[in-house]
Amino acid sequence: MSSFMKQLREGEGVTQEHIANVIGVSRPTYIALEKGEQILNISQAQKLAKFYGMNVEDIIEERFSSKPKVVLEKDGRDRTEQKQPEIRISVPQNKVEKFKEVLLYILEEIGARPNVGKAVLCKLLYFIDFDYYEKYEDQLMGAAYIKNHFGPTPPAFPEIVKEMEEQGELMSVKAKRYKYEQQKFLPLRKAELKDLSAREKDLIDKNIERFKDFNAKQMEEYSHKDVPWITAEEGHVIDYESVFYRTPEFSQRHYDEV
Repeated sequence: MSSFMKQLREGEGVTQEHIANVIGVSRPTYIALEKGEQILNISQAQKLAKFYGMNVEDIIEERFSSKPKVVLEKDGRDRTEQKQPEIRISVPQNKVEKFKEVLLYILEEIGARPNVGKAVLCKLLYFIDFDYYEKYEDQLMGAAYIKNHFGPTPPAFPEIVKEMEEQGELMSVKAKRYKYEQQKFLPLRKAELKDLSAREKDLIDKNIERFKDFNAKQMEEYSHKDVPWITAEEGHVIDYESVFYRTPEFSQRHYDEV
């Protein structure tokens, strides 16, 4: 169990103390669990499963099958494949490049704010993508987002960030935010916005302004009230089409009454 729990935690970029709080144990106890010196009980396994968006059986049997496998495609084809028991998410390269530029632009605008870490960025990207799809019935970045305990999360985010770090486009840093460790990102080059239309940039700017003061907890709670997140299954990809059933608080369009 030790290697399995460590891989899960490091994949989410969270600390041992954070996971200890999630499952309701002390940090030394969690360390013992991660090292395999203590046995995970059912209650703890259930809490881990909820946190990571997995099945309890996967936690107990140490299976990664319910975690999305992300592939950054180079051929530009846009496809999302679901295979049993694995969810495979293919991200076309043209969308990856757009994702990178939008991320860099957000970091230029508000990345230095103390409240803006990985959690806030992931939710902000979600709202940009889903708001644009509802308003214009077209893809902006078109990223896939899964439903997990913290709200909508783009599973391609770690892979894209890793690629950007290797290419010297941004830097990942750790910062202390109250009692938790926060993952932040520093842009190392200017975003290239030539491929963004005026309406795409306008929507991005409006969402940056809308969420610039939100912290991770506020973004989590707010996203949990959005219909696409509510209607999705835990650990599964959120359906873009569900934006057309949003409540007035979230809707980007005025629909004519029938």
